[in-house]
Amino acid sequence: MVLGPGAPGYPMSDRSIQAPRGFKDLLPDDLPRFKRLEGLAHDLAARFGYREIRPPLLEETQLFRRSVGEVTDIVEKEMFTFEREEHSLTLRPEGTAGVVRAYLQAGWPMNQPFQKLYYVGPMFRYERPQKGRERQFTQFGVECLGSLDPRLDVEAVALAALFFEELGIRGVEVRLNSMGDGEDRDRYREAVRAHVAARLSKYSEDSQARFQRNVLRILDSKDPRDVEQNQDAPVLLDFLSAENRAHFESVERGLQRIGLKVQVDPRIVRGLDYYTRTVFELHFPALGARSALCGGGRYDHLVEELGGPPTGAVGFAVGFTGTLLTLEQLGLLADQRPSPALVYVATTEESLEGEALAIAHELRRGGISAVFDAQKRKFKKQLEQASKGGHRALLILGSAELERGVVALKDLTTAEQRELPRSALLAELGRLAGRA
Repeated sequence: MVLGPGAPGYPMSDRSIQAPRGFKDLLPDDLPRFKRLEGLAHDLAARFGYREIRPPLLEETQLFRRSVGEVTDIVEKEMFTFEREEHSLTLRPEGTAGVVRAYLQAGWPMNQPFQKLYYVGPMFRYERPQKGRERQFTQFGVECLGSLDPRLDVEAVALAALFFEELGIRGVEVRLNSMGDGEDRDRYREAVRAHVAARLSKYSEDSQARFQRNVLRILDSKDPRDVEQNQDAPVLLDFLSAENRAHFESVERGLQRIGLKVQVDPRIVRGLDYYTRTVFELHFPALGARSALCGGGRYDHLVEELGGPPTGAVGFAVGFTGTLLTLEQLGLLADQRPSPALVYVATTEESLEGEALAIAHELRRGGISAVFDAQKRKFKKQLEQASKGGHRALLILGSAELERGVVALKDLTTAEQRELPRSALLAELGRLAGRA
């Protein structure tokens, strides 16, 4: 076996260049797992009537400052930002803001306001790398814009829950809260401010700094000191207007109606400033401290904040890295490998290398996957490689056979070997591929 840079046991020199910390290669053996999640995301989104959108990786920095919020960990600490002349550009740390910007730029609020959109792609955050958390990570997200209908909140949760169910994670728990809106949000903010002010010195330095700028962000802190002080903080559900409470109760009833387990959790506030009304997280309690699978919610003012008309909107996002780690923990991560080529073309003598290339190309043009030996191995070694490589068929090229216009074909599953005319090779391999 030939080892390359980064492989176990490979001697790294002082001049070796490695991937930046928090950025990982997806090697061929890793990709089938990611592609399984991608395939499921595309399939489910289509079932729910969502259309794919692909915003750019780079956006104007101001987009995230205005949407995610100036006083958030993402904007304050975690963005990859580049200054270019008069422009400040940022690698997207989350997907919603870019989708909303694209929605506005396409002119949809004026002519096609109701849009169901989804994306699958990389996000970037300058966080401390740890198991299940990288600085580049893939997210699947859905965004439904143009309606205040609480059934769409239910639909978003249902889509997320079905994603995990079809991966084998059954019994997911929906934790639900409301962030309110308008005057009830303002009244709640003042109640939280009074609560924090009475014990401000007991909070973390970050929370003390946020006290004046955005006191609600203190509720989202994971610092143990803040968590302790927030235990008896006011809950927004006690401040909801009649309209917002009706919306919340409608979502709760809808989730129960489709058979999802719902737990009202007033401590869920999510980490982004744009949320209004519904916020939710999906949990799998058996995972303990890492039970959270994904989250999302409604953001009815974000389109307006970015220059558009008042527009109801709801969505969620799920990270692939954490999902794969969860599947691994639950013993649901199947060992998936890329499918090997159907045919391995072996030659009995070196002079037939050109013929191997020609036949392999002929097969590929005919829709058959084929590989040939490119390491000048002896015929016996080629046979061993064909068997070890998981190929379905072995095609043996010999001078005598080629002069007669035939080739030897061996079915590596049944060990049956026979000669057949070269002209019949493609049809026979097509039949073999159909049985594979």
